[in-house]
Amino acid sequence: MSVQSLVSAKKKTFIGLPAPLGYVPGLGRGATGFTTRSDIGPARDIDDISDDRHAPPIKKSKNDDEEEEDLNDANYDEFTGYGGSLCAKDPYDKDDEEADAIYEEIDKRMDDKRRERRELKLKEELEKYRQERPKIQQQFSDLKRDLAAVSEDEWLNIPEVGDARNKKQRNARAEKFTPVPDSVLARAAASTGTANTISDRDQKFGGLNTPFGAITPLGTSTPSADIDMKKIGQARNTLMDIKLTQVSDSVSGQTVVDPKGYLTDLQSMLPSHGGDINDVKKARLLLKSVRETNPKHPPAWIASARLEEVTGKMQIARNLIMKGCEECPKSEDVWLEAARLMPGDQAKAVIAQAVRHLPTAVRVWIKAADLESEIKAKKRVFRKALEMIPNSVRLWKQAVELENEEDARIMLSRAVECCPTSVELWLALARLETYENARKVLNKARENIPTDRQIWITAAKLEEANGNIHMVEKIIDRALSSLRANMVEINRELWIKDAEDCEQAGSIHTCQAIVRAVIGVGVEDEDKKHTWMEDAESCAAHEAYECARAIFAHALSVYPSKKSIWLRAAYFEKSHGTRESLESLLQRAVAHCPKAEVLWLMGAKSKWLAGDVPAARSILALAFQANPNSEEIWLAAVKLESENNEFERARRLLQKARASAPTARVMMKSIKLEWCLGEIKNAHTLLQEAVKHYPDFAKLWMMKGQIEEQNNNKELAREAYNQGLKKCPRAIPLWLLMSRLEEKSGQLIKARSILEKARLKNPQCAELWLEAVRVENRGGLKNIAQTLMARALQECPNSGILWAESIAMEPRPQRKTKSVDALRKCEHDPHVLLAASKYIFWAERKVAKAREWFNRTVKIEPDLGDAWAYFYKFEQAHGDE
Repeated sequence: MSVQSLVSAKKKTFIGLPAPLGYVPGLGRGATGFTTRSDIGPARDIDDISDDRHAPPIKKSKNDDEEEEDLNDANYDEFTGYGGSLCAKDPYDKDDEEADAIYEEIDKRMDDKRRERRELKLKEELEKYRQERPKIQQQFSDLKRDLAAVSEDEWLNIPEVGDARNKKQRNARAEKFTPVPDSVLARAAASTGTANTISDRDQKFGGLNTPFGAITPLGTSTPSADIDMKKIGQARNTLMDIKLTQVSDSVSGQTVVDPKGYLTDLQSMLPSHGGDINDVKKARLLLKSVRETNPKHPPAWIASARLEEVTGKMQIARNLIMKGCEECPKSEDVWLEAARLMPGDQAKAVIAQAVRHLPTAVRVWIKAADLESEIKAKKRVFRKALEMIPNSVRLWKQAVELENEEDARIMLSRAVECCPTSVELWLALARLETYENARKVLNKARENIPTDRQIWITAAKLEEANGNIHMVEKIIDRALSSLRANMVEINRELWIKDAEDCEQAGSIHTCQAIVRAVIGVGVEDEDKKHTWMEDAESCAAHEAYECARAIFAHALSVYPSKKSIWLRAAYFEKSHGTRESLESLLQRAVAHCPKAEVLWLMGAKSKWLAGDVPAARSILALAFQANPNSEEIWLAAVKLESENNEFERARRLLQKARASAPTARVMMKSIKLEWCLGEIKNAHTLLQEAVKHYPDFAKLWMMKGQIEEQNNNKELAREAYNQGLKKCPRAIPLWLLMSRLEEKSGQLIKARSILEKARLKNPQCAELWLEAVRVENRGGLKNIAQTLMARALQECPNSGILWAESIAMEPRPQRKTKSVDALRKCEHDPHVLLAASKYIFWAERKVAKAREWFNRTVKIEPDLGDAWAYFYKFEQAHGDE
């Protein structure tokens, strides 16, 4: 064997061939591969974003080492075995990729064939699933459609969702802060060894030249002591004094800082702006851009200055606004803003520049006058201003206000020459002149301003003030004629307002003349009565009673036979007039409306209340002549006599009334009078006659039963009530009397039965339910009473008397909850308010709240006697004299 053959036998087959993929030299003997900088490229910072952040996902190379096969139980299936590809470890070449593409195309083709059938099946399954488990939206779709028919009132009456959180969650406990005790501060100070005194050298040089060296102790062994708060205060004052001394002027020896206002100035230097600093920066940048873009725009400079002012940078604000004055020298607003921002003397200098640039700017002159502290200087400024702007009404008014009366009159004389169209200046001059001169002034004013009504009204007031009452009416009539001739619309609302102002000023005749002149302007005939009554009510509401009186007088002159107008006028006089004015009006009223019984009765009552009984009798006698068979007048006459203890006269009057005007009320009053006088026999006789003629009048049966009950004839009383209930089954008081009679006799079951029967005949009657509850309470049957109350509130949920009784029946802890429910159902019911006042606030000693609720109750229902009685009792216990 040759040497060549030996070499060939030893030569390895892989020499000269490329290394297989993934080959790492030396891996078999334990060596590991490594990479160099040239392999991976230049270094990157951590924050750099990779270049391939938007590249498509890279396919995993089939040549890389694969992970071990997943042999977990979760990846095993009985039919298919372990998940994953069987050939996962084999190399992935082009043939595999082509085969995968072919299979994918076949799958896609097969999927297209089955798609229609699959989609139909999926749709059916989805519909079936939706039918079995519909969405909440589908379940309420019919109800949502019904919302279209809900009215606005029903929508507003939907109750609010309550707060479901418990009391502890609703009322979170406030965070508490406890101040650190002085002992902790003392211990801290002692441990750090703080000194609380200042040496003379420190006081002189402020600590800046204190030597530091080997001889200066470093304070590590400073002896500790208990803190002395008094000494700390003294040290603080000493330190403040040192700082004030250091800023003193070394030349004159005078301090340049006000020691008293030092802290105030420090406080004012703090920025008062509480916004975000970023917002301020943005605003500053934006305004800077506006200023640079359009430097001639005044609002930009003003806004910039105000921004700096708000952030506490006053000097920057002043610099900005002064630059704005240079850029916009013809803008009033910029100059005024600059004067506002500048301190005292500088503001005057700024305003002086403003006047040079804008000599005709009224606001600038007024600001210049405001900056002056002395009256004399202010006058000088205004006079100079009037030289420049003689036709400015505002300047004349400001200047006149500073003068005394004589100088003001002289100035106003000149003012009306310069400003002949200013009504205010003419009227002011007229007020300062004498009567004769004032008339001349007003005549001139009318010539210069023929379209203003105030001049005419002032002229009328002037004549009234000087006793020329007959001229007032003429002046107002001439005013309306002149204004119409000058094409001025007569606005009756404005004129009536002027009339109210005249009344406030004390010019009664002028106000009445204005009302008479304009009350009919622009009102249709069919609307006159309604409109005039509204005007009278409006004037009365504004406390212009003379205007209202004049409107009523005019209305009565146009409609003298209207009973409703006479009544309104009478009620107005009763509320706001005197007794004499009321009686005078009623005398005229009964002359025009003799058949109006209420007017006769008001007149008689007025006389009776004044103590003039004969005059009241005479008025009623005249009323009898005008209304011979009037029940009201007969009963009023009887009441007058009985109230004045003239019982025989009252008896005779009732006898005549029964003969001439027999009515159920007349019979009842006759029986009541006899009963009160103790004539039971006569009362019986009259009752027998009355129930024959008027069997449907429930009060007669009640009186009959009560008289029998008073005489201890319970059987006769029971019979009377039974007969009455047959005739008047709707009379609730009759049922209550019958029930109470049985209850007094000890027949609780019978009383209960009567009330049950009454409720059947009169459903939803709160009084009957209330009586049933009270019967059970009086019998000691609290449980039955509670049950009845629950039924009652179901049948009458808006009954205030039931809710009030329900509150009273509850134990004290539950009353508040019940009150809330009651107020939700009957917010403005006086009975509920009274119950809340008594059982919630008064019972818990909340005196102020109870008083407030009592006041609400009597204001809502002034005729509720229980409310007044409890209020009086409450004030006796908790009020002052």
